[in-house]
Amino acid sequence: MTFEELCGTKNHCEEKVLEYTIQLAVEIAREGREGRKIGTLFVVSDEEEVLKRSRNLILDPLYGHPDEVKKICDPNLRETIKELAQLDGAFIVGANGVVISAARYINASIDGIELPLGLGSRHVAAASITRDTQAVAVVVSESSVVRIFNEGRLIAEIIPEIWLFSKESIKIQGPHKETKIADLRVVAVEDDS
Repeated sequence: MTFEELCGTKNHCEEKVLEYTIQLAVEIAREGREGRKIGTLFVVSDEEEVLKRSRNLILDPLYGHPDEVKKICDPNLRETIKELAQLDGAFIVGANGVVISAARYINASIDGIELPLGLGSRHVAAASITRDTQAVAVVVSESSVVRIFNEGRLIAEIIPEIWLFSKESIKIQGPHKETKIADLRVVAVEDDS
């Protein structure tokens, strides 16, 4: 599945926004913060519905800042996001690339969600919110793996060490089918249904 195919199933998902979000997630997974691994969650697109199904855990550190300084592609914001990723909760990224909110609790339900054993509440939240909205979720696991969720399902897994080693590869679990995406070699997950 390419970024184009993934975003094509969504109402307002921009390929570049999703690509920047995944790149940032891989950086966080690879680098951690202050010598320790951290996990976080990005929910991209369908921001109105996502905001309805979430609430802030603390005062929102991004609230009140102008949109032009909250673009996911802005290098200055990227470093800020890496710092804020240490807080509990999810980042909400608008379809236009503006990071709308941070430290949000996603109202999640496990009903109808099937996840591999060992994945925790961050992954349940990602599966649940993508099942109930038109959003795509990108999870940085504390085990340094980046997982992508769409329509309530885990659709991709990125191993940052492999990405770093080749800078061209994303390893995605499942039977292999290769696709070229923006200088990335993607091995797609085959649908089990």
